[in-house]
Amino acid sequence: MTAYFDPDACNLDDFKVLTQQKLTTKDVPLAADIQKNAPIYDVSKLADHLGDPALRRSLMAEWAQGLRTGSGIVVLQNAYADTSAIDAATQIYNDVIAAEKLANGSAADHFAAAGNNDRIWNSLQKLCLADPATFARYFANPAIAAVCEAWLGPNYQMTAQVNLVRPGGGAQLAHRDYHLGFQTAETSASYPAHVHDLSPVLTLQGAVAHSDMPVESGPTKLLPFSQAYAAGYAAWRRDDFRAYFEESYIQLPLSKGDALFFSPALFHGAGANTSVDVHRMANLLQVSSAFGRAMENIDRIAMCKAMYPVMAGLNLGPAERVAAIASCAEGYSFPTNLDLDPPMGGLAPQTQAALFHAALQDGWPAEKFNAALDAQTARQRA
Repeated sequence: MTAYFDPDACNLDDFKVLTQQKLTTKDVPLAADIQKNAPIYDVSKLADHLGDPALRRSLMAEWAQGLRTGSGIVVLQNAYADTSAIDAATQIYNDVIAAEKLANGSAADHFAAAGNNDRIWNSLQKLCLADPATFARYFANPAIAAVCEAWLGPNYQMTAQVNLVRPGGGAQLAHRDYHLGFQTAETSASYPAHVHDLSPVLTLQGAVAHSDMPVESGPTKLLPFSQAYAAGYAAWRRDDFRAYFEESYIQLPLSKGDALFFSPALFHGAGANTSVDVHRMANLLQVSSAFGRAMENIDRIAMCKAMYPVMAGLNLGPAERVAAIASCAEGYSFPTNLDLDPPMGGLAPQTQAALFHAALQDGWPAEKFNAALDAQTARQRA
C-alpha cells in the first residue's frame, strides 16, 4: 500500500483505464438520461422521492454512489422549477460585481487570470445580508439539500462564490478542488495517502446555473471517473495528465435553474466562453462536512503572542521549533475572508504558523509580530 503519493510515480495508463469506463442505466436507475457518462436527473419528476423519507434515502444512496465510484457527476435538471429567486439573486450579484470592481478592480480566480472572469467571494453571506427573503427562497431547495446530505451527511456547511465569465473569457486549467486541490504540490505531497482518500468526502462541489449555458459559453469541463484515481491530487499538475484531460473532457449544456454537482476530486475546469453574447453566470457551491471542526475553541492568537517572545531564547533545533509552533499556531489558511486575504504566491493565503516562522526567521520584535498577527486576523475575520 502506498503511504505517500509522488507525482513522478503517477501512471497515466492507469488513469486512462479508470476514465474510459462507461456509465449505464443499471448504475443510475433513477436518472432520466445519461449524457457523455453524466447522469441527468429531472427534478420535476422526483417529487415523490424528495418527499418520502424512504424514497429520499434511496435517491441519496444513488447519488452518493455515483459521486464516489460512478462517474463522479450528478446533474439536477430543473433544480429550480421557479427561477424567479435566481433572477432576483442575479440582479443582486450584478450589483455586487459592479460595486466591488469600482472599489477594487478585477480579482483573479484561483485557476484563471483576472480579466473577463468576475468573481464574488462569499456570495452566500452577501446575498443573505442584501436580501434575506431572496436568500431564503434561493436556498429553500429540497433537491440541492438532498444531494448535499447524500455526500456529506446532515448538518453540512454551505459556502458559495459567484463566477461570471463574459464572452472572450478564458478557460481554467484542469484541477482538483478544495481541500488538497487548493494546496501547493509540495504541501499536498506532504499529506499521507489516506488523507488524499479523505479529502474528497469533506467537500461537495456544485454550481447553480444563473443563465443558459450552451457549450460555446464554456460550461465546466469534466472528466468522468477521474475522481477514482487515488493519486489524483499528486497528478493533476502534470503536463501529460492535463493534456489527456484536454483530449477527453466532456461539457454539458445547462439551462438557467439547472444545477451540477461533482466530487471535488474530479478533474475539471471552467471552459472558455467563445460565444458572442452569453454572459455565463454560475453560483459555485462549496459545501463542507460538519466534521471539519476541532473539539475545543482555542484562542491561538493569545497563545502565539504569549509564546513568540520566549521562542528566540529557547535552544530549540529546527524540528523542535516546527513542532512547538504546530501546537500553538493555526497551520491552515481556511476559513478566511478571500476579499481581504487573497492567495499569496499559491492557491491559499499565508497561515498563522507561516507568519510565526517568518517573523522568527527575520528576528522581528514582539511588537511587530503582534501587529502583523492582528492585521492577519482582521483580514480573516472581517
